[in-house]
Amino acid sequence: MALTWEKAGKVAASEPYYDLGEHTRTISTSNGDAQTWFNRGLNWAYSFNHQESAACFEQVIAHDPECAMGYWGVAFASGPNYNKVWRAFDKRGLTVSLAKCHTYSRKAEELISTATPVEQALVGALAHRFPSAEAPNDFTPSVRAYADAMRQVHRRFGEQDLDVIALAADALMNMAPWTLYQAQTGEPNLNTPVLEIRAFLERGMMLPGARRHPGVLHMYIHLVEMSKTPEMAVKAADQLRDLVPDAGHLLHMPSHIDLLVGDYRRALHSNLKATIADDKYYAREGGKNFYSFYRMHNYHSLIYAAMMAGQAQAALEATSRMEATITEDMLLMDSPPMANWLEFFKSVRVHVLVRFGMWDELKKLPVPKNKELYCVTVAMTHYGKAVAYAATNDLANADRERDIFRDAASRVPPTRIDFPNKVVDELGVATAMLDGEIEYRRGNYKVAFESLRLAVARDDSLLYSEPWGWMLPTRHPYAALLLEQGQVEDAAELYAEDLGLTENLVRAHQHPNNIWALRGYHECLVRLGRTAEARIIRKQLTIAAAGADIKVEFSCFCRL
Repeated sequence: MALTWEKAGKVAASEPYYDLGEHTRTISTSNGDAQTWFNRGLNWAYSFNHQESAACFEQVIAHDPECAMGYWGVAFASGPNYNKVWRAFDKRGLTVSLAKCHTYSRKAEELISTATPVEQALVGALAHRFPSAEAPNDFTPSVRAYADAMRQVHRRFGEQDLDVIALAADALMNMAPWTLYQAQTGEPNLNTPVLEIRAFLERGMMLPGARRHPGVLHMYIHLVEMSKTPEMAVKAADQLRDLVPDAGHLLHMPSHIDLLVGDYRRALHSNLKATIADDKYYAREGGKNFYSFYRMHNYHSLIYAAMMAGQAQAALEATSRMEATITEDMLLMDSPPMANWLEFFKSVRVHVLVRFGMWDELKKLPVPKNKELYCVTVAMTHYGKAVAYAATNDLANADRERDIFRDAASRVPPTRIDFPNKVVDELGVATAMLDGEIEYRRGNYKVAFESLRLAVARDDSLLYSEPWGWMLPTRHPYAALLLEQGQVEDAAELYAEDLGLTENLVRAHQHPNNIWALRGYHECLVRLGRTAEARIIRKQLTIAAAGADIKVEFSCFCRL
């Protein structure tokens, strides 16, 4: 429905629609349908379904052509956002979006005479974001100008207005998307407005109604997730759960914190709800829209949580559900270039099968025939086959598959992403991991462990993402094989790092409470005679094992 609304004209607000919760914002209109559509558009914007948001704001205009906030909404939702900055737009999408944003923001300015002071301020600020319908060489000045203007709006109205607080925080976060903290320390990046954003949001979260505000809660999770203390958002995550029932991305967002604090089963269930909501949206709107990226992200997070929790059935079921919604027609879209954004997700099954040691399934896994369109999947399929042959001591076939993998990996263009990482960087992890596993089975332990250390280093160097770009933590196979060779103290150190029991790793690289590292660490502690510590870890391990659907004996099935 969303893709045809502009041509279809008015749609009555009483028509069946999604359940977007209770958040509303009264705007300057006497038309009840326009008000309802504005509320829907704003909640979709907070839910990062920007295309559906813009369609709702178009309905505001259809019902009340003189409503300035309807035009403001279309311009706001059609522009850049935290996950899609201007430079991420393809050429055609950029031309269309920028022209639309400029036109609608100027139309909003023309109509502000009947708007409230805060509406006038929001409209005036947004005009700074789109100073021209033509793309400049550098968007930085307009991004900064909009952020500066929203600072002023916040100064005038932000003491009590939660929407202003959320929109101001969003504007400032877009000055430095995903770089608010130093990657290797989790310390605030003081070259960004991170502390100012934190002040905005934390003061706002003390206001009445903040516990029910989807924008403030969403922004706060994004604010702190890359920090040293993501647990600061545990309450915000709990408050956001189920707040906007049909907005899959907001049902998913609490899992960013769940994963970081090691609550994998809760992350699994949050993402299961998210994917069910997304399936409802997909059934109604189809997949040829940018929200498909968010749908894939929610499935990705569900699968990762299931993997970390040792739940093979949930991981495999989610993978099959996800794959069923990635059609070749979607991947062949030019604008946005969907293959670049989405094809990676066709390769996720390989990670699942490797995680759960499903070697026969990997050996039988079909290779896509269209090797250009499915280039990532082709490379990863041969990676998985090579790992499976290595793990079963069939080194001739492992070598053969490794050669095919290397050739296929060289054909993956740098435009293919597992947001925000380039797939070619993740394939660097695969290359080192595969070399290590094969050489280990040859008995070349020194060479093998050098390669596995390189895999760990490359894994640690990936850009922050939740879930992490490489889905099976590289310390798990490395420590498992060290332990198999009797290098217990070295293995114990790796497990302690992975579990976050030492200060060696930035928080984003830690995986508290995961069953795989708990199993390995417990074995190390027992073998080292560290009985008291072993008893503590044993308790955590027992709880983790109770939630798994397989027996986890080692931190990686590559250990025989």
